[in-house]
Amino acid sequence: MKSIIALAAKLAAKPFLAAEVAVGSAWSAIWTFPAVLGSAVLIAWGAEAAQFLISQGLALAILAWLQTLPEFAVEAVISYQAGQDPNKIHLMTANFTGSLRLLVGLGWPMIYGVAAYFHRRKFKTHLNGIVLEREHAIEVVALLPPIAYFMFIWYKASLDWYDAIVLTILYAIYLIVLNKIPPQSDEKLDEIERIPRAILSQKPYIRNSIIISLFLTGAIILYFVALPFLESMLGIALTLGISQFVFVQWVSPFLSEFPEKVSAFYWAKKVHAAPMALMNMVSSNINQWTMLVAMLPLVYAYSRGGFASIPFDDHQRLEIILTIGQSFLGVVLLSNMRFGWWEALVIFALWAVQFVFSGLEAPPPGSAGVNEFSRAVASWIGTEASRIEGFSHGVKVGMTWLYFGWAGFELLLVALGRRTLTAFTDFPKLVRENW
Repeated sequence: MKSIIALAAKLAAKPFLAAEVAVGSAWSAIWTFPAVLGSAVLIAWGAEAAQFLISQGLALAILAWLQTLPEFAVEAVISYQAGQDPNKIHLMTANFTGSLRLLVGLGWPMIYGVAAYFHRRKFKTHLNGIVLEREHAIEVVALLPPIAYFMFIWYKASLDWYDAIVLTILYAIYLIVLNKIPPQSDEKLDEIERIPRAILSQKPYIRNSIIISLFLTGAIILYFVALPFLESMLGIALTLGISQFVFVQWVSPFLSEFPEKVSAFYWAKKVHAAPMALMNMVSSNINQWTMLVAMLPLVYAYSRGGFASIPFDDHQRLEIILTIGQSFLGVVLLSNMRFGWWEALVIFALWAVQFVFSGLEAPPPGSAGVNEFSRAVASWIGTEASRIEGFSHGVKVGMTWLYFGWAGFELLLVALGRRTLTAFTDFPKLVRENW
């Protein structure tokens, strides 16, 4: 992990120059890519078997921790750098907002896309939606409190030490509730892959040893492969001329969360396990809205030598409220315990639009350099770069209103009896039944 942190420090400390990471390292993708794939599958097998010994939600929560450790390491280093240079605070915000928006805007729709593709191959029919299991109401409901609390963080335009305490408590409550839910019933053993099923057929001490070994082996492979994998992907990305802010907001989170996406898509292709794949992503959402963000003021304080507020300017507040709007919409859409095809399609389209225009936006205040990409586009269409950048900023504002407007419309349908909030009615029942 020290090597990963060393790389992250190099990336956060200065603009990303191709010379910093040898472009030749891109060739290491030939072996690091399959190694990361293999480690993700091993961890997925462990989680798939573990759901019959502990609750599925708790198994996915453990899985999320293993899969997002590289993301935590990168964000920690950026936070440390921000404590020494306030001009880098915008990179800290860019990383966690980009990571969260990737999970919802790209991860959720891709899970549906993978499930729909294999559903058509297997059943020759269209997949109308992913129907969640009753116990998944816990993940859906648990996503709302940190999002709601983040409205307070956005309002006061700062992140403080006491926010870390509140977010940690919210995550602890989430784990406590998950721990009360019983494991999957043996009736579902026929639905899982042959290898996890064979593991569960062993004697308890052998079974438990194998599951722990799968988690540990996958984690060890990630430990040794993560650095060359990140370097190889970085070498490829830098040759494309990607800016520092865009890299930190989009490319870095995608790479650091790659193992998580592999396991989710591994389940999605089995169609019947698509709900588990979607909850894998939701569990990571909860993890990052709470523990990832809770880590920031602590590392920031350590860097500065004492507790201090992390201030957010107007640009960062826009990034935060845009992320809140997208995740809140996600909660509303999943509250009826179903993720429809058109919901997946529109969420992806909205994410794609703001992703494209993020590359054209003006650099955040205090950041170095200019947006060469927006200048090139402006030159190509014959206008000023400032107009392109201003329009891109307006697109983000419009997308924020669109996310909240869509969520409001869905809640209006609830009030009219046209839509249900099944997750919020099932949640207290689950608590009463299993407490």
